[in-house]
Amino acid sequence: MKTIAFFNNKGGVGKTSLVYHLAWMYAELGVNVVAADLDPQANLTTMFLDEDTLEDLWAGSTGRTVMSPIRPLLEGEGGIDEPVYEEINGIALLAGDLSLSSFEDELSLQWSRCLEGDKRAFRVIAAFHEVIARCARAREADLVLLDVGPSLGAINRAALVAADHVVVPLAPDLFSLKGLENLGPRLRAWRDGWRERLDKRPESMDLPEGRMAPAGYIVMQHAVRLDRPVKAYSRWMERIPRTYREAVLDEHARVLAPIANDPYCLATLKHFRSLMPLAQEARKPMFALRPADGAIGGHAQAVQDCHRDFRTLAREIAKRTGIALS
Repeated sequence: MKTIAFFNNKGGVGKTSLVYHLAWMYAELGVNVVAADLDPQANLTTMFLDEDTLEDLWAGSTGRTVMSPIRPLLEGEGGIDEPVYEEINGIALLAGDLSLSSFEDELSLQWSRCLEGDKRAFRVIAAFHEVIARCARAREADLVLLDVGPSLGAINRAALVAADHVVVPLAPDLFSLKGLENLGPRLRAWRDGWRERLDKRPESMDLPEGRMAPAGYIVMQHAVRLDRPVKAYSRWMERIPRTYREAVLDEHARVLAPIANDPYCLATLKHFRSLMPLAQEARKPMFALRPADGAIGGHAQAVQDCHRDFRTLAREIAKRTGIALS
């Protein structure tokens, strides 16, 4: 099983939409996939489920969110319970929880206590990993996609500890580049910090490796004209390869090839903005829209383009991370 986190501390880059569409695409490609919503805003969950289901899910007594199995551990009543997932068209959803933000302080506290070899501290930090692993075993999953919020706080640190690989969605703008400059050093610090703590773990504890291996970046939402990004975006796209190497990979960047030839660029996806309202109304991915959903005329061609782009992206990520496709 592979666990891939999609992470950028800059919001609004299409991260949640990317996870949602890739989950559907991997299911189409025959991959048994779990989508885990570890963002306190639970946006991924709201893309999958309607309001009536969400109201029932967050009523407080259903035990059907990603936080539900962790609560006994936090309340001192036991360990981690078996997670319950939502089944949606071949995708297992570990639903998000708006109360997830209340976990932040406890995660911050226990991160320090891991250095003392405290067993409970390790269990708290690895709680997301345990929930994800149990769900994956129950579902016999090949792949887990993690959606996390746009922050550099303790929740995302614990989420990334559970990740084998990290994909960075970007927008071609100044804010994404600055976010990338912050993200890279923090990601390395988390990885090194977890390795230091693993050396102090109690014997026989099954803990994640916390590899957080960078798998590449995806440029989202750029405008195109004649298959080329418009000039306003090109300025920032030209700077992405160097910034990614220096900030995320900690490599000295010499003269670089254009982004189209950058081996760390997984894809550049144009903005299918005309399809998103239709997809939200139909509660399905953009590339699965049909004429009955309103995808007619120019929308029909956009649906085909979207399907091609996400299929190509899913295959590229699979190749980089060792996911077997049928």
